[in-house]
Order: sequence, then structure tokens, then C-alpha cells
Amino acid sequence: MLADSDSNEGVDSYNEARRRARQLGFDYIENTQLVAGPAAERLQRLEALVAKDLVNDEGAREAVLGLKKKPVFKISKIFEEYEAETKDQVLDLSPDQLRIWRNARKRVVKSFVDVVSDKFITALTIDDAIDFRNFWRDRVVQEGIAAKSANREIGQLSGMIKELNILRRLGLPDLFRGLRLKGEVDKEPTPYENKFIQNRLLADGALDGLNEDARYIIYVIADSGLRPSEIVNLNRKTIHLSAKIPYVSVLPDGRRLKTDDSLREIPLVGAALAALKAKPEGFPRYRDNSSTFSATANKFLLENGLRPTEEHTVYSLRHSFKDRLIAAEAQDSLIDSLMGHDTYKPKYGKGPSLELKLKYLQRIAFKPPPSLR
Repeated sequence: MLADSDSNEGVDSYNEARRRARQLGFDYIENTQLVAGPAAERLQRLEALVAKDLVNDEGAREAVLGLKKKPVFKISKIFEEYEAETKDQVLDLSPDQLRIWRNARKRVVKSFVDVVSDKFITALTIDDAIDFRNFWRDRVVQEGIAAKSANREIGQLSGMIKELNILRRLGLPDLFRGLRLKGEVDKEPTPYENKFIQNRLLADGALDGLNEDARYIIYVIADSGLRPSEIVNLNRKTIHLSAKIPYVSVLPDGRRLKTDDSLREIPLVGAALAALKAKPEGFPRYRDNSSTFSATANKFLLENGLRPTEEHTVYSLRHSFKDRLIAAEAQDSLIDSLMGHDTYKPKYGKGPSLELKLKYLQRIAFKPPPSLR
């Protein structure tokens, strides 16, 4: 028998009963299972309560006789229960990262409820998982959603259920095994041509319709290859303009980096150096809010004829940065170090020096807008 749990109290009391049972020398067996089992097992437990003078101890009786029912919940509560169990896993997220993390998971739980109804989680079957997979398959076919995006939603739901299945001892099968969609992956942004960046994006006045922080962030991306989420969180502690080689440090600084290899130092050259000289404190308007920057920048670029195609976005500048490094014949290890890519390879040595990075960045640097020279 299962108990509906609307709070963590049911989980805590059930776990306490299991702990107490072990303390008294028994595995926790729920009462219905105990009654259906050998009479000798029940007798042994009753004798233990008498021998240890615990007959009147309610907690001991609940533990030894399995009187606490396993708490379960409806699938509309999946995220709440998951969040309660994984608080330790999000300690390094910034407020904005946490908001995105929570909203994505709450959204997929709502979609799941809409597809299979709000049943108890222990009533879920592989048929329910297939129905949800087919819901996303139909959206891929009918609405043009990329399979990669659909798999991301399925994967987030599957991950929450798997973790709760283990931590709450739910006994569910691997519901989503083998249910990933196959098909077209999400389109990557198309790199800008170098001449377009220099002659259009970095032309004096080209970005004057943008607020100053957004405008200068674009300049920094162009000549540093940094992710927008990394740039918006730069500050006086991580911008080193007075160093022999001016550079920025990408550090966690109250948020989670995309990969361990995101932790790095990038020399400043060209438009990036000019922009950060003008903004030595960083970009407070967008701190911990790169999504708002990207939306603002992409809207402006589109409305002002600065996105040659829909696949050109502000993130395209990062792709262009990598292409320029390849054209400059930089080694893969240097490119990965500058881009902050996870190579999934063993780490040997210190990696490329700041001097070596500078050597290649100077080869590919743009001229800053005339007003910043």
C-alpha cells in the first residue's frame, strides 16, 4: 500500500522508520508484505520488541512492524519532489541559472501531465513514456521542432524520474530507455564573414541604436570568442587591464560554468580590448542575465539588416572567432583552450600560455570602431 505525500513529512517519517528498523537489527519490510510472509519473521520481530521493552514505543513499532507506508506523489509534483532531493546539485547556480533550471523542468512536467494525465508516479508505465515520446515526435513532424530539442525535453523528464526512482525506492522500470528521437539536429548559428564583421558590425555608429552595455558586449565577443554568459559576468576582479598582457579571467564567481574547461584566461586584443577599456567594471545591466542581452542584441541586428540570414545570431560571432583561428593555423589544443571547449581528453601540462594565445589573437584581431581607437 502506498501513501500520497503532499509534503516532505511523509518522506522523512518513512526514512526514519527505515533507519530505526536497521538500528534495531531488521530490514524495513512494509506491513502488508510482512503479513504475507512467513509467520516466523513476524514472531521474531514481536519478540524483539518485547525483549527490548519497546512495545509501547510507537516509533519502534512502526519500524519493526513496517507500519509506515511508502510515500508517493502524483506526476504533477515530480519537479517539487525532485528539487527537494537535489538541493545539493544546484548550490553553484547563479539566480538566473537557477531560474532557467527550474523553469525548464517545470515546463516539461506540465507537458507530461497534459499527455498522460495526473496519475500517481508509481502507476507510470512504458506506454506512458512512449505516448510522451510520440507527442514530441508529432511536434517534430508538424511544427518543425528539431529532434535534438525534443530529446532535451524527454531527457530532462527521464532524468528527474530516474533520480526519484532511486532515491524514493519507487521500483519503476527504466521508462524512457531507447525512446530518443532520431533526426535532424538543432541548427548551429552561421558564422559571420570577416568583412561583414569589420565593415558592418564594427563600423562607427552601426550599433548606436543599442544600449552601451549590449553594444560593447558584441565588440568583446567578436575579438575574444567568449560566450555571452561569460562576458556579462565579467567585473573589475576578472578584467585585468593593467597586466603586462591585458586579459580576462573566466571564473565561476557565483555561477556554474558550462564546462570545467570554461575556466580560462583570454588575452584582450582589438575590439575586445577597446570595449573593456571603456567598460572596466564590466556590464552591470546584463549581469547574470545573458538571455536578455541575446534577445536584445538579436532583435536589434535583425531590425537593422545586420543578420544576413535567420541562422546569423549574435552567437555567430563566437563561431566566426573559431573559424578565424583555424584560418590562422592555430593548433586544436590552442583553439579548444581559447573557446573553453571540453575535449574529454586527459589533461597534461599547463596548456597554452597567455603569450601564445596573444600571438594568435593578434593575427586575427579586428580594428575597433574608430570612436574607440
